[in-house]
Amino acid sequence: MTSESPRERYRAQVREEIKRHAWEQIAAAGVPALSLNAIAKQVGMSGPALYRYFASRDELITALIRDAYRSLADTVRAARDAGAGLPGLAGTIRDWARSDPQRYFLVYGTPVPGYHAPDDTTAISFEVMAVLIEACAEETGEEPPTPFDAHLETHREWAGGHPAPAAALHRALSFWTRLHGVLSLELAGHFAGMKFDPDLFLAEELAALRAR
Repeated sequence: MTSESPRERYRAQVREEIKRHAWEQIAAAGVPALSLNAIAKQVGMSGPALYRYFASRDELITALIRDAYRSLADTVRAARDAGAGLPGLAGTIRDWARSDPQRYFLVYGTPVPGYHAPDDTTAISFEVMAVLIEACAEETGEEPPTPFDAHLETHREWAGGHPAPAAALHRALSFWTRLHGVLSLELAGHFAGMKFDPDLFLAEELAALRAR
């Protein structure tokens, strides 16, 4: 076990403060308006000084995306470990998304203009799909790939053919697309004025999927 030096702890604290101000900017005006110079003023440092913590806007966005994916993956894994099936996982993901819509849209919304994520940025998101496949295999009576970590590694190499049972994989992908379709419309306000209950709509979509 290694201990951080005071300088390393200070650097980590400043990076977290910068990210906090970045989320506030995103909530107020969206990702395209993210400004490192504006954040520098908020944290009381010069623009060049801030670049010692994040070398570019893209590096900051990447850190935010990784944090968002990690938060969702950990939340979903905890729900699954507590015994949640697909209905419970749907509620968990929806609650996570509604608790911070801007965080949701950063990872599942429209791509940020001019931003190109590193190849490994979305790797954490595979953990979420692995959990969903595990839950779907339980429902379809198939044997999920084990152990979880090995399943995750093969999931990252999907181009070679996914090892998950076909029915579980199809159900997980269908669940994923239906859930995010509903969430994206709901969080963007497209259900406003339609006079129906998004909770009931999502429950019916999930029931129809599981009946197949």
